[in-house]
Amino acid sequence: MTSVAVVGHVEWVDFLRVARYPPRGGLEQATREFAHAGGGAVVAAATLAWLGAEVDFFCALGDDQTAHAASEELSARGIRVHAAWRDTATRYVFTLLDDGGERTIVTVGERLQPAGDDPLEWDRLQDADGVYLTAGDAGAGRRARAARVLVATPRVCERLHDPGLAIDALVFSASDRDEVRWAQDLASQTRLMVATDGENGGRWWGESEGRWAAVPPPGEVRDTYGCGDAFAAGFMFGLAQGLSPGEAAAVGARCGAEMLTRVGAP
Repeated sequence: MTSVAVVGHVEWVDFLRVARYPPRGGLEQATREFAHAGGGAVVAAATLAWLGAEVDFFCALGDDQTAHAASEELSARGIRVHAAWRDTATRYVFTLLDDGGERTIVTVGERLQPAGDDPLEWDRLQDADGVYLTAGDAGAGRRARAARVLVATPRVCERLHDPGLAIDALVFSASDRDEVRWAQDLASQTRLMVATDGENGGRWWGESEGRWAAVPPPGEVRDTYGCGDAFAAGFMFGLAQGLSPGEAAAVGARCGAEMLTRVGAP
């Protein structure tokens, strides 16, 4: 079995369905879909478990009811949770889902992230085939590098500016100007730059270069929440299995397409 890990953050997400977004000062009726653990790292961990990997999840949680519920949810999926408990609230998130499948996110509170000096079972990463990093301090980044393959999101860029920290692949959205800019800042220490482009597939460049085609969704498109992180998880899973970048991108594209058919985080 492929052994992988996710180092990142957890949010408690309330998913609300609206027919249209209300104008400023307006009023709109919403239908509550559900509330449960979410965030890019949670999406990635659940995707990797769906792919059949053995998954360790390193995170920081506020010592509150939603954090304990999130930990129980992940554990119920067979994910081994390594949590550093903080004396603060876990971030709360409102996600509005419109009838076109697009999501709009409002966050409340600080995004908690693990630190390299947290007393967690970091030694497990030395035997991991791959790690996906979404949040953490510089020490957590160095811990993650112990795995054979390190894939990261540029959203954690300020923690990764270390010439000695080699990143195997950086996955980002070609349509997100901030992610593109952050990714460029990390290009010199990254082996593969991987830019997703929605229904146009995407491309990678660096030690090799190429493109991949998008995979048609296996059902009705219901929600774009988590597609990028699902792709990144699948891409990392492919590299961890020794696949080429093109083959790994095909795995990631299948994961992203599957996520389009689901409401909210998996």
